[in-house]
Amino acid sequence: MKFPVTLVVITYNEAANIARCLDSVPFAAEKLVVDCGSHDDTVAIASAHGARVVQQPWLGFGPQRNFAASLAHHDWILVLDADESLTPALVQEFEQRLPQLLSSELSGAFLYRSAWFMGAPMRWYRPLAGERVERFYHRGRARWTEARVHEALRFDGRAAQLRTPFHHDLNPTLVHQQLKMLRYSELKARDWLQRGRSPRIWELPFVFAATFLKDYVLRGAVLDGWRGFAIAHLAASYAVYKRLRYYEMRINPTSVSLAEQLLARHDLNR
Repeated sequence: MKFPVTLVVITYNEAANIARCLDSVPFAAEKLVVDCGSHDDTVAIASAHGARVVQQPWLGFGPQRNFAASLAHHDWILVLDADESLTPALVQEFEQRLPQLLSSELSGAFLYRSAWFMGAPMRWYRPLAGERVERFYHRGRARWTEARVHEALRFDGRAAQLRTPFHHDLNPTLVHQQLKMLRYSELKARDWLQRGRSPRIWELPFVFAATFLKDYVLRGAVLDGWRGFAIAHLAASYAVYKRLRYYEMRINPTSVSLAEQLLARHDLNR
């Protein structure tokens, strides 16, 4: 059974993932892929799996998601990244609850997301073992922030909660993870540069320690063994590096364009 829901996925070179993502949402009456210039088979695969594909140069995560929402044929939108997919149990829960949700005045619904890291599921680290995220919404009652990265969906009113988690096939290797962190750091630093944020370089030793302890202890990474240590260390390193990169942008403005050229050559400048 189809419901008046649009599945929205933004893509760039996601040939390995997009089919699984699209096929995992059988109840959506429309599947919309907004692509920003893939040069692999993403577009062809998406079209073959029933998606309407629109090309849009990269605007940043928040603006790209809002642009995609504006193109949807239905007001109710489910957002997934290409490396995410619904489980059969969550599909069943959606199909049971959608008639009530679609007729309600709710702004949307929270979902839980579980992820694999270094080849196995994380069982205790909260951001990966059951993170609560906003992914289902009515576009007239919610909107994505305009941030280039780490965007958030803001509900205007009350939201429901679905119980069954969906699956996130997080970066397949640590190399993928590091490249993603490099790209996200650049986008975040550009946001800070645009807002004129103070560098506060003196914070760095405290930022590393506080971030590591928060993730390793308070968020439960310690219970996931050495993989938990790895994820907490990566989170702390990311928190420090993006601040160092922003400091460099402030004292050496030419580094912005030089880095942009380098990232573009490696398909990381988006």
